Amino acid sequence: MERMIKNSSFETIISKSDQVCSGTPVVYQLKTETEKFGTLTKVTFGKNDAYKTKQKILLVGETGAGKSILINALVNYMMGVKWEDEVWFQIVKEEEHQTSDIVMYEIFGFEDKILPYSLSIIDTPGFGDTRGIKNDFIVSQRLFDLFRSEDGVHEIHAVGLVMKATDNRLSDRLMYVLDSVMSLFGKDIENNIVALITHSNGRTPKSALQALEVANIKCAKNETSQPVYFLFNNQQNEDRTTEAEYLEGANKISERGVREFTIFVKEAVPQKLNRTTEVLKKRIRLTACIQNLQDRIRQIEHKQTEIKQIQENLKKHDKELKENEKFTIYVDEPYKIKTYIPGGKKWFIFLRGAVTCNVCEENCHYPGCKMAWSPALCEVMKKGHCTVCTGNCPASVHVKNNFIYENQIRRVKKTLPDVKQKYETKSTSDNNVSLLKNLEEDKKNLSTEKSKLVDEAYHHVMSLEQIALKVDSVSTNVHLDFLIEKMRETKDTGKVQKLEEIKRKVDEGTKAALRYKHVSEKGSRCSKDGEHHSAGIQ
Repeated sequence: MERMIKNSSFETIISKSDQVCSGTPVVYQLKTETEKFGTLTKVTFGKNDAYKTKQKILLVGETGAGKSILINALVNYMMGVKWEDEVWFQIVKEEEHQTSDIVMYEIFGFEDKILPYSLSIIDTPGFGDTRGIKNDFIVSQRLFDLFRSEDGVHEIHAVGLVMKATDNRLSDRLMYVLDSVMSLFGKDIENNIVALITHSNGRTPKSALQALEVANIKCAKNETSQPVYFLFNNQQNEDRTTEAEYLEGANKISERGVREFTIFVKEAVPQKLNRTTEVLKKRIRLTACIQNLQDRIRQIEHKQTEIKQIQENLKKHDKELKENEKFTIYVDEPYKIKTYIPGGKKWFIFLRGAVTCNVCEENCHYPGCKMAWSPALCEVMKKGHCTVCTGNCPASVHVKNNFIYENQIRRVKKTLPDVKQKYETKSTSDNNVSLLKNLEEDKKNLSTEKSKLVDEAYHHVMSLEQIALKVDSVSTNVHLDFLIEKMRETKDTGKVQKLEEIKRKVDEGTKAALRYKHVSEKGSRCSKDGEHHSAGIQ
């Protein structure tokens, strides 16, 4: 026997929905239209009216924080569902949360019923889940794709940082999640970021607010300079046969939280995502630049070692070399090989692989290039040229494939003609003194090139400081020690001091996030030890 619908305004919706639970409340799964655009899944309920106002909110947070029930609560509030109606509607499907895709829920047709606008809720996969920190990088990449694509999202009214009120300790993992979220945005988003506290009992969420303070989260503040937050209880769909009085109280917490949050969204000044997109792009370029820089510096240092060995041998065996041009010396010669890496194809295109330069024989984007199907679309390209490789070569001479270049050293023997052929110019007179002079000049040129590379990476960090909401995030901090060390070698004390200043400003939250990252990476390496076998292509 079917239960009588207490609110007749929901009859049509219920008739088109699937019943999930027959208790109190009766739970229904809404029938929606689903479309996929690349890595974005768009779930639509109702018909879009181009003349109606639309507001967009982005939800980010830790896995298990309660984003799904929060989304459902927002939808029920828009539809005008009350406690006494004894119904509950779900728009979120469990399977939509099993991938790294971003899901955008669009709710139309209820404008001016409760809210004067339609709502688009952008739900991101949770940070810090069991798939590890590599998955968190994919989440950031998905957001970057969403913000820059033609069919994506280009402005936002609010960013909801979803946190559990029941988290009673400041774990390194929570600090890592907060750091990961804040590293995504530009400075202009600060006043649109609010905390959405789930699993709340209605009291002040002291633990969550303390976490925001320790992590130095830049967000909207109230008149007492405290973070703006809204409370929610995640029990609206629970059976009310017992503990009805308690559950009604819990429902009131969520109802008030949704009402106050939607007022905030209505009054918020929408922010264009241009600067946030630029922050994401610069972080990707900084990481690619540092990875390439480390390879190139190693190559330069290997070449410098080779030259030094030749110089020492020329001085030591000057007499023997003059008397016998076939006299051999031994040096450590740098060279490169191609090494296979795990790759992923879709329709014969490498989506997971490395972008490399055929001319410079360098890795321009690896690891991290997962989505661009061709080098021209890779984030390290700017105006058709690479921002990373030595020659800043055109995208057309780059490839995306399942190999990278690796620096190697081999012990070789050389005769004096071999050395002259490599290091002498046509104008050089035929004596070892001029050859030594050329070798010394090559060493200086290599040092100059090394300084230039370090300077490039430094400017990436400085440009992030200008536009990023959180410049001292984990994604930047992991590079600082390397940069400071190499900048010291250039003897540019001013730039060393600036980098050290950024490092000193690192807050306790970022330090905790760094600890979590190091432990996670160590665990990942241990679990995969012995699994990866690469083969060289000579």
